[in-house]
Amino acid sequence: MYHSKITGLGYYVPENVVTNDALSKIMDTSDEWIQERTGIQQRRHIIKGEDTTTTMGVKAAKIAIERSGISKDDIDFIIFATLSPDYYFPGPGVLVQRDLGLKTVGALDIRNQCSGFVYAISVADQYIKSGMYKNILIIGSEVHSAGLDFTDRGRSVSVIFGDGAGAAVLSRETDLAKGILSTHLHSEGQHAEELIVKAPGMGGRWVSDIVADNDPNDESYLPYMNGQFVFKNAVVRFAEVIDEGLQANNLNVSDINMLIPHQANLRISQFIQQKFRLSDEQVYNNIQKYGNTTAASIPIALTEAWEQGKIKSGDLVVLAAFGSGFTWGSAIIRW
Repeated sequence: MYHSKITGLGYYVPENVVTNDALSKIMDTSDEWIQERTGIQQRRHIIKGEDTTTTMGVKAAKIAIERSGISKDDIDFIIFATLSPDYYFPGPGVLVQRDLGLKTVGALDIRNQCSGFVYAISVADQYIKSGMYKNILIIGSEVHSAGLDFTDRGRSVSVIFGDGAGAAVLSRETDLAKGILSTHLHSEGQHAEELIVKAPGMGGRWVSDIVADNDPNDESYLPYMNGQFVFKNAVVRFAEVIDEGLQANNLNVSDINMLIPHQANLRISQFIQQKFRLSDEQVYNNIQKYGNTTAASIPIALTEAWEQGKIKSGDLVVLAAFGSGFTWGSAIIRW
């Protein structure tokens, strides 16, 4: 029996900074309106032709592999979490294998949106615990800007999301007091349509329908979110899955050294922080700078917190996410 341990972290965000004031020039919004509702001050958007979901993931992965102290030839498996793949298929996992020049290792794509990175950690953890693999590369990467509606019609959603990528290397650990102590995953599909991009989809609106209609007012391929409903569910599920992880390991809230929540909305993070009575030093948020980067948000935040010395050996780190699906999960880690 083994544990898995995070041995390398990296992230990449595009250089193009898009402020709230910049968005206010192309849609009916304002810096005050956006910050009051989300806490976001700016986000990063790719420049078309310069970056993709895959290329950003590769850049983050190179940093994570270098920091892990292993060679790229030591990577046994790839797990790529995203809702915004370069292609409808194949997924970006195989593109990473190609672009990094890795051996013909397996590549798995995870479509769990905001909770995708936590799901990826859980899957990687099981592979390593079983002894099947020794070093697994996990990537969360998103290009949202290419699929958002930057008109007044889409302002409530489009101001929230940003582009970026984060990566981690999980490696075998023989000390069972360290590494991933447990992961906890959930879903509630009855609310799937509350946060969704419907088209193209083989279950309803096909590509042929979109092409045939050629309707400029067709919103089925744009993201829809029932914001208040998502918020109300998120604060409940975040708290539940954090408690679940702590209880599974006979830990208390006071044992948490660092909580890194998915960066969905600063108000959600602040609600959870207050509920658990955690100090500012115990919670890391960076949504102010990057917006919601979905599957990339936790690895970007985790990397930044580690780089800033906020996570040290022996610390208890809790990751938690909630998002479309509805899916949610947590990971309890002894650093």
